[in-house]
Order: sequence, then C-alpha cells, then structure tokens
Amino acid sequence: MMFISGYAVVAGAAERLVLGYDSFGNICGRKNTPVEGANLSGLDMTNKKYVFFLNSCSLEIQSLRISSLSLCVSSCPQEQLNSLEDLQSFARNNGSFLCIYNLNVSNYTLNPKAAQLCPTLPVPPSKSFPLFNRCVPQNPECYSKYASVLISMVNEMDVFHRILSGILAGRDTVIGLSVLALAFSLILVLAFRFIQTLLIHTLIALVVFGLLFISGVLWWLHYDYRNDPSTELETEKENVKFLLGYAVFSTIVTVVLLSLIFVLRKRLQFAVQLFRIVDKIIGRIPFLLFQPLWTFLILTVFWVFWVAVLLSLGTAGTAESTSGGQVEYRALSGICYMAWYHFVGLLWTSEFILACQQMVIAGAVVTCYFNRNKNNPSPHPVLSSISVLFCYHLGTAVKGSFLITILRIPRIVLLYLYNILNQKKNAKCLFSCCFCCVCCPESCLRYFNQHAYTTTAINGTNFCTSAKDAVCILARNSAKLASISCLGDFLLFLGKVFVVCFTFFGGLMAFNYHRELQAWVVPLLLVGFFAYVMSHSFLSVFEVTADAMFLCFAIDMETNDGTAEKPYFVDQELLTFVSQSNKLTEGQNHRSTTPFQDNEDGTELQPMT
Repeated sequence: MMFISGYAVVAGAAERLVLGYDSFGNICGRKNTPVEGANLSGLDMTNKKYVFFLNSCSLEIQSLRISSLSLCVSSCPQEQLNSLEDLQSFARNNGSFLCIYNLNVSNYTLNPKAAQLCPTLPVPPSKSFPLFNRCVPQNPECYSKYASVLISMVNEMDVFHRILSGILAGRDTVIGLSVLALAFSLILVLAFRFIQTLLIHTLIALVVFGLLFISGVLWWLHYDYRNDPSTELETEKENVKFLLGYAVFSTIVTVVLLSLIFVLRKRLQFAVQLFRIVDKIIGRIPFLLFQPLWTFLILTVFWVFWVAVLLSLGTAGTAESTSGGQVEYRALSGICYMAWYHFVGLLWTSEFILACQQMVIAGAVVTCYFNRNKNNPSPHPVLSSISVLFCYHLGTAVKGSFLITILRIPRIVLLYLYNILNQKKNAKCLFSCCFCCVCCPESCLRYFNQHAYTTTAINGTNFCTSAKDAVCILARNSAKLASISCLGDFLLFLGKVFVVCFTFFGGLMAFNYHRELQAWVVPLLLVGFFAYVMSHSFLSVFEVTADAMFLCFAIDMETNDGTAEKPYFVDQELLTFVSQSNKLTEGQNHRSTTPFQDNEDGTELQPMT
C-alpha cells in the first residue's frame, strides 16, 4: 500500500477533483507547479478558489471535458456585466479578473483581441456552488443550459469517480460525524464503567428508539427521492438504490434486535452484576481505559492517510499540454483495480490495529488474574503487555487480522455482484445462501481469534497453537461460559448500535441538505463504518476483559483444584457469580470454595493440551 500511495501522490493531485482547475492546468485555491508547454500554468491560485467559464451560457461537453475556457477567480460576479468596461470595473473593485491571465486589466478596453480573451458578453450574475467550487449562472436560461451540461458530465463519470467526488464534497461532514461518534463512544465507556440497572434500561430504550427512527427515516427518504420528478443525475439515482438497501437492512436488523431484547429482558440484572465484576478487574489495571484512545489516534492517522491515497488514486493521471497552451489530464488506465487492492489494505490494517489492542488488553487482564497477591498488583501491566506484543506476538495479530480480512473479501464481492444477479430469482437465492455462509464463519472466527489472543498472552504460544488450545478449552467449558459471554457481548453490541444509529441519523440530516450532485450515501456508509469501528475500539475494553476473564477462569478451574497445594487464582465474587449463573453445583462440590491465598508462591499454568 505504501508503494501505491507514493505513486498516486506523484501521478495526480486529489485537489483537482473537488477544488476544480482551469484550462491551463492550474488547480484553483493552491500554488501550482508549471506544466511543460503550457505558458499560463504554474500560477499561484491560493486566493482564487472558484472556477469561472468564459462562455457559461452556451457550454458544450466533449469527452468529459467542457469546451469553454475556464479560469480561476477570487469571486464570482453577482451582478450582470454588460461591457468590457464593466469587466474592468469589476476586476478593479473586487480583485477578480475574468479575462485571460496574461491580459492586463488596463488593456481590457484597449486590446483588439479582448473579445476573444474575455468572457462572452453579457456575463450573467452567478454564485459559487458548494460542489466543485464552480461559478453557476443565475440567469434562468443560462442556468438551464449550464445544468444540462453539468448533468451530462456527471452522468458520464464512472461510479468510482462519482463516489470520490461525494467523499471530497462531504469531507467536512464526515470529519464532524466521526467526532460525534467519538463523543458517543466516550459517553458509553463512562456509562458502562458505572453501570446500573436504570442505565441499562435507558440504553435499551434509546437503541430501540434509534432503530425504529432510523428505519422510518430511511424509508421516508427513499420514498421522497423515488417520487421526486427532478431526479436526473446518476448520483441521485444511485442514492435511491442505496437508500432502499439501507432501509431494508435497517428494518431486518431492527426486527432481529428487538426480538433478542424481548427474549433476554429478564436477565438484565444479571448483566449488571457481570459488568460490575468486569469493572472491578478494570479498576485493578491502571490506564486500561486509556488504551482505546491510543488505538483511536492510530486508526485516525491511518484512515486519513488511506482516504488521501484513495483520492489520489482517483485523480492519478498525467498532465499534457494541447494546442493553444491549454492542459489536459489523461487518467491512468486500470487505476480502479488498484483501488480494490487499496480497499483490502483498509480492512487488513484496521483489523490489525484492533487486534493489537485486543492482545494488549488480554495480556493486562491475564497478568491481573494470575496474580496470587491481589493486594499487590503488577505496577505496569499495560506497558508490559505492549512490550510483549511488539517483541514476540505481532505475527499473531497479523495472522488473526488476515483471517478476518480474507473472509470479508468474498462477502464484499458477493455484494458487488448483487446488482448483476438481482434480476434473477434463482440468482437471488444463490446470493443469499452464499452471503450467509460467508458472514457466519467471520463472526465465529472473530470470537475465536479473540480467545486465541488471550491464550497467547497466557502461554506465549504462536497463533495456530493458541487457536487450537482456545478451541479445546472453549469446547470443554462451552456450557458454563456461553450464556455469560453472550449476554455481555450482546449488551455491548447494543452500545455499538447506539453509536452507529445516532451518528447515522446525524449523517442523514447533514448530507440530505446537498443531495443534488453528491453520491452521499457512500460517504454515509463510510461514516457508519468509522462509527462502528470507533465504538468497537472503546467498548472492546469491556468485551475483551470479560472474555479474557472467563477464559482465565476456565483454565484456572482445569489447572487447579482448590487445595492448599494448587489453590484457585479466581476471587470469590467471580466464582460465586459463575456458579449462580450456570448452577454449577455438580462437578464443583469436591472443590474448595477458597479462591486464593495471599502467598507469593504461585502455581505455574501448564500448556492447554
């Protein structure tokens, strides 16, 4: 991925897509470098952010290029200019020059070729459009012709570039919504840190409201878009398709989650006890709750870098001078295939960063759990876990994240093929079956990966050996641990749904204000992905802590017998909680309930075979 990013940044400038550029290769709003053969290239356009067409009332499109000459100007004329004198006065009063750059403002009325070097008169009043920074004529007749050409140009763009333009146009909104998701995630971390029964009921009520509200808004927006007679752009048609998909998916998720909430409603008090025990362990480990902040910063830097490279890939090309000193950008062939490779890099690297966090948390929990003297904990368990990760177990995180990635890729391919297959009934059935077969293994693998990381922290074994040991220990104790782990994970998943729902709603409201020329449903999907990863990153502290705690408990029960020679590491509160939850009366009667003794001579765990 590093090679691609370096190549793309050299080959093309992403600013061209959103800032716009003139006919001489200058990108508006920035300082440019000269293009060989183009005398008017390489100009400083820092204060000239808008693209102005010299013949805005009679534009024509040829091979995705507008035939009229375009210039970078500092402001658009808001009143009609009827003569060269008006152009000269506008330039002097506003500092915005509407004629060719090498024509001095004092020569607007003296140069015999001024009619060809200046815009066609009269110049209609115009306003800067938020997308692409174009000066859009406000005269009804000119606007109609201008809009028709712009519609044709956008419709002829491939989907990849339309998506990129939507991301660029809504980049500020995406950043703002990501900050909103971060705020929601921090609030939930504090909520779970001091969780009470009322708080759980409040969270569930908010999630139910959010799911129902989002589903209703999505169906309403789909109906509104579908019945809008002014829908002409391909971006708007794509928005209609994506909104239908979002609405169907949201409705299915709502029905499933509401059903699960109804089934598990009687075990809410049990969930409160579970998180109190998890909170007690987290309280013993200094700075464990700060671990997601570092993960978030690393993910943010990576995502910014990834989006920048993606935009550079979309605008990668070579600048070539043409007749008249103008510049034309020719896109590199096959660049869209490089974007797929870049997308795989997003999945793998994001999963790797999250896997590193899981291993750090698991290592710190293991250190805390298998400490005989609970009153004298390890001074720096998090730093020690980070050190062990970077020195010995980075390969384990790479392998685990890679397995998740390779299971995600077929699902993405199936989603991509759905547009081709959705007209055939049999193909739809085939698609649904394949999609389920791909999704289920991914969820299971993610669950076992997490336990494999904990096993690695305990025994120091490689990924494959740890995964085998984790599967064996979970298989022997599935009846004891399944209900406990599932309830805690489900409640944390509701927290993630809460973050995604309300961030998604904010995105719907923000993006819908500029619906015309943006494929905004794709940036909205990107926002949803970021919101879920952020919430997962923060709430995974509780999730990984709980799973690591129960895996350590299972190993403790198998390795030790509660006697003076081999006492348990578990404390009484956790032992009582697990016993009450699973009614562990049989098989535990012969064991002492004395959890541990305050001595320094601990029993070393044996490899799980």
